[in-house]
Amino acid sequence: MLERFFRLKENGTTVSRELTAGATTFMAMCYIIFVQPVILSAAGMNKGAVMVATVLSSAIATLIMGFYANYPIALAPAMGHNFYFAFTVCGAVAMGGYGYSWQVALGAVFVSGVVFIILSFFGFRELIVNIIPPSLKYGIAVGIGLLIAFLGFEWSGLVVDTPGTLVGLGDIKSPPVLLSLFGLGLIFVLYLLRVPGAIILGMIGTALAGLLCGLVHYYGIVAKPPSISSTLFKLDIAGVFRSVDFLSIIFVFFFLDLFDTVGTLVGVSEQAGFLKEGRLPRARQALFSDAVGTVSGALLGTSTVTSYVESAAGVAAGGRTGLANVATAVLMLLSLFFYPVVEMVGGGYEMAKGVTLYPVIAPALIMVGSFMIRGVRKINWDDPTEAFPAFLTMLVMPLTFSITEGIAFGFISLAFLKLITGRGKELHWLIYLFAFLFVLRYILT
Repeated sequence: MLERFFRLKENGTTVSRELTAGATTFMAMCYIIFVQPVILSAAGMNKGAVMVATVLSSAIATLIMGFYANYPIALAPAMGHNFYFAFTVCGAVAMGGYGYSWQVALGAVFVSGVVFIILSFFGFRELIVNIIPPSLKYGIAVGIGLLIAFLGFEWSGLVVDTPGTLVGLGDIKSPPVLLSLFGLGLIFVLYLLRVPGAIILGMIGTALAGLLCGLVHYYGIVAKPPSISSTLFKLDIAGVFRSVDFLSIIFVFFFLDLFDTVGTLVGVSEQAGFLKEGRLPRARQALFSDAVGTVSGALLGTSTVTSYVESAAGVAAGGRTGLANVATAVLMLLSLFFYPVVEMVGGGYEMAKGVTLYPVIAPALIMVGSFMIRGVRKINWDDPTEAFPAFLTMLVMPLTFSITEGIAFGFISLAFLKLITGRGKELHWLIYLFAFLFVLRYILT
């Protein structure tokens, strides 16, 4: 049965190798089980329900990818997308957010997922990917990485609000900051030693150190999974279209999902040798799996689900078929019974009224952010018409704490610079349309 479903011999692999690869991928990506509830709780969502929704949507999408596309590429809620969800769409207007409820945000995720599925039949996704200059694509990824790392520095207490300069160095002698520094060092050491699952093992080691110091509270190991009732089917689709910003919100959700998915599929597939003459066989099935994951995630109660680049760890361990995904999904489902550990790792430390630090989660965010800025070297810095838009995109995102604003500045400046230098024909007309819509948004809001 396994041979018929996954064609193991044809792909030069074995059952034991695939199961090992699946477990490796799980170890590399399961930090999202701990991080996602903390991030979405900033939007007012219940941590336990978010954890269950995250696990279930990840398992569903990962199984579909395994059985339908037969690729060892796991899926889960994407870092960056969850920040846009919690801090931009649901963020306070005074802090630069839209101020919408998490129910409306889930509705927007659902709509973007449905659009993703529909457009797959017309080749529009491939068109969008191809018309964006590479420099701007990398600039967006780097900007999101900087934003994630910046929040990690804030949650660690290394960066604090400072009158006059807005931000400054925190009290590095305080216990939670020292714990964060310990965790960051531990994760980097494990990563440099190429230990599989360096991030999650580093988080666990930091949590244990926090227990010894009294900064982390013990809640147990195994327990009945939390209820998902507070987020299940609670999305507000109608509320999305009552918003004046709904086109911008859906576009950003769709845009981020598209580039994350395609980038991960190409990167991991190239490493595994799946690409044939530069093209990915069964690409439509893989993209469909991703889109279904996003839709199911919105229904269950979590942000955009997409392909995980951490799947490269499983590929490096020998994974070549969807059987590895089955192993990853099963381990995901088993993690439902370890919510006390999630609560312990993701618990905050209250420094003062209204100021909560997350010394165990913060190092993971900084590490993930460092991974995402690698693309800066691929930006064409010799061409100012592409370098400056990428620079604006990278800088505006963390400074405004908004992925939307970074993308908007990137598109607008790119279109403007190409036009005034007489190189307007280098861009597809859709780039100018998006730039015009972003300008119109600033005028009308």
